[in-house]
Amino acid sequence: MKKILLPFLFLSIFSYCQDKANLDHLYPPENIKIKYHDDWGKNNYKKIIKEFKKSPLEFRDIVFLGNSITQGGKDWSKRLSYPNIKNRGIGGDVTDGVLARINEITYFKPRAVFLLIGINDLYNNSPSTPSPEYVGNNIVKIANVIKNNSPNTQVFVQTILPINRLKEVGLFNNEKHKKNIKKVNSIIKLNEDNSIYNVIDLYSAFVNSKGFIIKDLSYDGVHLSEKGYQVWVDFIRSTVHSIK
Repeated sequence: MKKILLPFLFLSIFSYCQDKANLDHLYPPENIKIKYHDDWGKNNYKKIIKEFKKSPLEFRDIVFLGNSITQGGKDWSKRLSYPNIKNRGIGGDVTDGVLARINEITYFKPRAVFLLIGINDLYNNSPSTPSPEYVGNNIVKIANVIKNNSPNTQVFVQTILPINRLKEVGLFNNEKHKKNIKKVNSIIKLNEDNSIYNVIDLYSAFVNSKGFIIKDLSYDGVHLSEKGYQVWVDFIRSTVHSIK
């Protein structure tokens, strides 16, 4: 009996290793250069992609896709009391970075994708900053790529959150970021097509009367406090729980 089982065991292990190796094409190559990544973002992107390779998605997951704001939510299944939610946030990532790693998402045909991306495009330390039109159109492009390659995936595009970095960037740039965020969000809303993506206006739950993030929802004017994550969870809980 043992003699019969051993070859099958070997074949199973061999097949598993082969399957893992065959997934490499789903991820960006190590030498990839992403437009608008700053130096920290470049290094972190490569580091987190390696982690994703070790723990690939599974078919029919729900995927939270974005940057450090998504990544900081950590275990979204636990937060939302809903199984099979995978975190695909990368600190410092930009819209072009998401497009470069989108093959993993579409290959595994998730039930749903919750996208929040764009603030690092508008607020970064690279030599140049893309226009709000470029960022908004890239977000729409991400949604289209997902839907075209995984037609049964529900795509939810979340509006970019307000920020407040007055001390770091000064009054003029703080106001500029506010206007640019609103412009990107208007592009997201204008292009909403229920057959491709639905908008979740997360911005509206975080903005104060002056157009900046509500103070106690963020610990630094960009990244969320625990209270901020709870507001996010409460805002999307019913949508997540409606996914079959």
